[in-house]
Amino acid sequence: MTIDYVEQALNLREKLIARRRDFHRHPELAFEETRTASIVASTLSELGLEVQTGIGKTGVVGILEGDQPGPTVLVRADMDALPIREETGAAYASETPGKMHACGHDGHTSIALGVAELLTPLRDKIHGRVKFVFQPAEEIGKGANAMVADGVMNDPAPDVSVGLHLWNSLPIGSVGMAEGPIMAGALTFNITVRGKGGHAASPHFTIDPVVCAAQIVTAFQSIVSRNMDPFESAVISVTQINAGEAYNVIPQFAELKGTVRYFRKDVYELVTRRMKQITEHIAAAIECAAEIEFSPMTQPVVNNGHVRERLLPVFENIVGQGKIDSIRTMGAEDVGVFMNDVPGVYFFVGAKDQTADHYYPHHHPRFTIDEESLPLGLALLASAVAEYVLPQAD
Repeated sequence: MTIDYVEQALNLREKLIARRRDFHRHPELAFEETRTASIVASTLSELGLEVQTGIGKTGVVGILEGDQPGPTVLVRADMDALPIREETGAAYASETPGKMHACGHDGHTSIALGVAELLTPLRDKIHGRVKFVFQPAEEIGKGANAMVADGVMNDPAPDVSVGLHLWNSLPIGSVGMAEGPIMAGALTFNITVRGKGGHAASPHFTIDPVVCAAQIVTAFQSIVSRNMDPFESAVISVTQINAGEAYNVIPQFAELKGTVRYFRKDVYELVTRRMKQITEHIAAAIECAAEIEFSPMTQPVVNNGHVRERLLPVFENIVGQGKIDSIRTMGAEDVGVFMNDVPGVYFFVGAKDQTADHYYPHHHPRFTIDEESLPLGLALLASAVAEYVLPQAD
């Protein structure tokens, strides 16, 4: 059976855009996605899917059961927005002050619903089933784990996982689908340096935690450049330094916060071990006391080589040869939770807005996408699912 997924997706273009704009006008933060979840659930129910709500607090699961036996394909889309005040000036801009879809999740949800709409009429030809997972709280790295804790990977257990991310640094018509790690694991850290406060004019009577904190920040930069294999990747960013309240007082303590990104477990272990050593030893050398705490957020997103090789010609048939790049990013995503024990692929769909006066990245108040990426994303995601549940020989 041969289906032109590009043509089918273009037939849904206006609906995809209208739905995405509606979600964009009404952004909801992590674990607050009640309106979005309600629209998702009612749309899936109207299509005749088996629907479960409240999975992972505000998540939705819809199962499209085929008439013939076969594998279970998990399709994941994230729903949450960000605590950002929108500055795009778009006619469909956020109507909720301080909240914005600045990462494309409104488009992801619209596309995944489009896949359900496109495939439901083919139920009698589907071998197996499609398990649509609409996830909350991706932006805080907790939604996927919440859904897994509520049993989303069971009854039925998926055999393969697919998902996409609209990527506005890639031009329309291009796809990013590398093999292996494509998005970084992420953790946050918090360091408290304790010294002895006093008058800034008499530093010899104090033990300055600010000087200690400054040396810790500087020494961290040697980990990647001097402790790691140059062919490996990691990022250590100190993003907050807080100390003191007056210009003439050396404070009692200083606090450092930041994030670490990595692709491999051994890199994670090396980086965290060295950060702990540097923190404690520099503090001891300056006669301060210091503690460092790590809080894991997400694990690396790793594309399965066999799934990628199977989908590569499928995608090339849509976008053409030479349009699929091996894109990797140190950005983080919790979709990897769904790919732990299930082979899968997560791919990037070019969504660069050529009409914008300047490039504004993900999580920026002026973030935009080219909405022509929506039907292309639908064609790609639907064709990926069909590769597993709609045999060509049927």
